[in-house]
Amino acid sequence: MESIGNIILYFVIALAIIVFSVLTVTTRKILRSATYLLFVLFATALVYFQLDYPFLGAVQIAVYAGGIVVLFVFSILLTHEPGKDADALESKRRLLGIIAAVLGVATSGYALLSYARFCGKQLTEAHSFTVEEIGKFLLSTDKFGYLLPFEAISVLLLACIIGGVVIARRR
Repeated sequence: MESIGNIILYFVIALAIIVFSVLTVTTRKILRSATYLLFVLFATALVYFQLDYPFLGAVQIAVYAGGIVVLFVFSILLTHEPGKDADALESKRRLLGIIAAVLGVATSGYALLSYARFCGKQLTEAHSFTVEEIGKFLLSTDKFGYLLPFEAISVLLLACIIGGVVIARRR
């Protein structure tokens, strides 16, 4: 049985992730947004550490919080004036964003609540995976493997970096 301190810590971390995620997408200053994203990634690493996955937590900090955020900041500084505010959203776009967010929360809630019916398992049934098993699941070439989407995203990120450098060189 988990201690009450672990449960409280989990909810504090979850609240930090939610707050900084909202701040990431609502702030009008782009460097501030990247900083809030850094806080979200650190808090996610804390969740990994709390789940006793120190390797995943370290990878989260090194790769995402360290590498990706630095890459974002580098791209921002190359392609955008960092002190300049972004334009305010139009009311139509804001309404569409709110509708999309509500639909996303509703879909996630439905998936979470109907998990037991589809899989025949309860949410409280825990199955602990090793990091090796998770890696094999995610990067396998089997029917439900994610190797192809993983490689496609890496190519997309590389194209974004090259596009940012090309745009910066034109200036």
